[in-house]
Amino acid sequence: MKRLLLLFVISFLVHSCARVGAPVGGPKDTIAPKFLSSNIDTTRVNVKRDIHELRLDFDEYITLKDINKNLIISPPIKNIKRILPSNIANKYVLIQWEDTLQANTTYNFNFGNSIADNNETNILRYFNFAFSTGDKLDDLYISGDISDAVAIKKKEGENKFVVGLYQVKDTMNYKQKPYYITKVDDDGYYELNYLTTGKYKIIAFEDENGNSVYDPGKEKIGFQKETINFEKSISGLNLKLYPSKKPLKYLEMKEAPGGIVMTFEGNPENVKVASVNDKLKDIKVTHRPKSDTVKIWFDAVKNDVGQAATENLKFSYDNGVKQDTVSVFYKYNKKNAMDLENDSGGPLIAPNSDFKIRSGYIIDKISPEKWTLKSDSLTTQEFTASISETDPYQIQIHSDFVPGKKYQFTVPKETVSSYYAKNFQSKRFDFEVEKVDQFGSLAFAIQNAPDANYWIQLLDGSDKVIYSKYTKGNNVKFDILKPNEYIIRILVDNNGNKFWDEADFETETFAEDSYVFYKKAIVRPLWETKEDWDLKDTRTLDNPKGIAPKPVNTAPAEETSKETVQKEINKEVKSESGNAVLTPVK
Repeated sequence: MKRLLLLFVISFLVHSCARVGAPVGGPKDTIAPKFLSSNIDTTRVNVKRDIHELRLDFDEYITLKDINKNLIISPPIKNIKRILPSNIANKYVLIQWEDTLQANTTYNFNFGNSIADNNETNILRYFNFAFSTGDKLDDLYISGDISDAVAIKKKEGENKFVVGLYQVKDTMNYKQKPYYITKVDDDGYYELNYLTTGKYKIIAFEDENGNSVYDPGKEKIGFQKETINFEKSISGLNLKLYPSKKPLKYLEMKEAPGGIVMTFEGNPENVKVASVNDKLKDIKVTHRPKSDTVKIWFDAVKNDVGQAATENLKFSYDNGVKQDTVSVFYKYNKKNAMDLENDSGGPLIAPNSDFKIRSGYIIDKISPEKWTLKSDSLTTQEFTASISETDPYQIQIHSDFVPGKKYQFTVPKETVSSYYAKNFQSKRFDFEVEKVDQFGSLAFAIQNAPDANYWIQLLDGSDKVIYSKYTKGNNVKFDILKPNEYIIRILVDNNGNKFWDEADFETETFAEDSYVFYKKAIVRPLWETKEDWDLKDTRTLDNPKGIAPKPVNTAPAEETSKETVQKEINKEVKSESGNAVLTPVK
């Protein structure tokens, strides 16, 4: 009997143990972790400057997602030693540092979307915790919207825009992190909280590498020239981001058809180059203003340069910012002889257009009287030829081309000249003119058009420029277009230098104006599409109806702005001493 009783107890215990664990079924956990307490005094003021860690406790196990990218501390605390949890989930976040904190300063730890529960990865969105080494928490804020002025469409995934404030001092060091910094949410809204009065410079940039420092030429930039004399909170301070100008510097030299190519970063206005080689004095240098490429042309065979062995060639340059002497190891490449290729995009050309030929060498002289144009292999046809005024590597052939007909164009050898070379072989080009019924047209009536000249560009689905016109005025028409859906962009040449200039934060020079049409233009065969475009229209491709993003659903019904919602949330949370401040910016 005792044995039976013992077996019954063991069986019951085993059956009970097997049922220990999470219950099967039931509603899925959708609640984010809840903040409970911290190691900072509940008032979060008069915190000792020699404190070296912050611990935040939560009601469940949490993990940190991309904490190094998400966490922003304002003002910055250097020498962060470690951040927990790392790989193992905990019910707390621990941040330790070596620095001594500044006196009478409010510190804000913005965790972005890095805190999530361990089981269902429910995110505690835009969690902030603030404390002060002084006797009060600074409570001023700046908010507004950030937009990409030249983006065709919004990038998929989380944007990398940040907004920062630098304290105005005698010497400003923009290579350091801003004194205050925050992330921009996916709707383009930002809010810098817990700010103190003072004078600041505000910038916004696309923090591609996540280092919280603006990298000129690599990251888009938006800024305000005027200093902010900050005495009360500011709403609606909006900024647009533009591509930034790269710092001017020499990159490299290498062998190229006809000589050497020298490349720079930063689009130099003018570059002067001279040879520092005893047996290479006769050179030609070509450089188009604002181009990053300088071509050095010479006759390698005549000067016996790099024929038998590689030679070290030296050249001096002056780009207006720096003068220097650089060298390149040069070996003549016989395969880089001057040749000609079809530059019309293939064997088919559009009606009412020229046939184009391209050379790898800059074209100095042509002998079109020796060339022939035939239709259907039989009839010789008149034509005119010229070197392109905007592209010295291109020849344009103009004739009364008939849609639907086939043509043969022959260029004998040595009838196209560069500085030190000629085309080494004869070339025949076969092409056909497409029929008019395979094309459409597109016309724009532009309101509030720029006073200056501008480029109006038609881009395909991959953001590649397919057609472009440099023009001026209120009416623009493209006559012969391939049927397609096109994205339309305008880049304004405000300074008239025929180059779209990027933003230069160092000299506080804004980028030139740009606009993107809020919808795609559809071109159909044998159809003229007409569009009206008001450049003051704020609609975008992502938001063609101009509908404002929905505010956080926390404010009273009559209050809809994010700023109002944020002030109410901050007011409620700050009234509960010891609680962190949650900043919903989406």
